[in-house]
Amino acid sequence: MWFVAGSSQISSNARKYIEKTESENYISIASLWEISIKTALGKLNIQGEYKSVIDDVQNNGLIILPINFEHTVCQNQLPLIHRDPFDRIIASQAIVANMNFISIEEIFDEYLKDTIWCTPKFGQI
Repeated sequence: MWFVAGSSQISSNARKYIEKTESENYISIASLWEISIKTALGKLNIQGEYKSVIDDVQNNGLIILPINFEHTVCQNQLPLIHRDPFDRIIASQAIVANMNFISIEEIFDEYLKDTIWCTPKFGQI
C-alpha cells in the first residue's frame, strides 16, 4: 500500500527492489483479504472504495499470489513465533516459493532469511 501510494514510509531499499524492471512483484491474496476486512471494519482507510484496489494492483504490475495447499502445510509447520494468521500464511508463501519478502515487522526474521525492510528504521537487507 505504501509503494502504490508513493509514501515516504517505505524505505528507499524496498522501493528500489520493487522498481527493478527484471523482478516480478507479487502481492498475496491474503494481503488483499486483510485489506478488505480492515477497510470494511473501518480500521484502515484507503483512497477510494476497496474494489478499486485491484486497479492499483494491476497498474503497478503486481501479480496476485494465490494460497495453495503447500502454503498451508508450511504455515502448519511454522513455530508459533507470530500468531497473526495473515502474516503466517504470507510468510509461508514466501518460504515455499523461495521469494524475497518485504515487510515492516522484525518478527519475520525468525521465519525468512531474505527480508527486505520496508521502513527506513530497519535499514537495509
